[in-house]
Amino acid sequence: MAAKLKKGDKVVVLTGKDKGREGTILSVDPKAGKAVVDGLNIAIRHQKQSQASQGGRIAKAMPIDLSNLAFVDPKEGGPTRVGFRVEDGKKVRYAKKSGEVIDA
Repeated sequence: MAAKLKKGDKVVVLTGKDKGREGTILSVDPKAGKAVVDGLNIAIRHQKQSQASQGGRIAKAMPIDLSNLAFVDPKEGGPTRVGFRVEDGKKVRYAKKSGEVIDA
């Protein structure tokens, strides 16, 4: 199945503690159906001090389920679904709300 959300896409969170906040996707795990979004779903991880790194409480972005994310429409700005269509013999993603092509 083709990826509707990819690394670098601007998304908005639909549910959970970060509902309504926007961010950029840092990485996607299609097998698990999750994505890590920059600055969202932050958890504190305790790290032991070593010679290489300082120990302490480290804030880390945790994965969010893809079903809880929606692409931000490039034209209208709100959340939208992503569709696929063929233009000039090439398959492209487009925002269903405005019809705008996402990646040309």
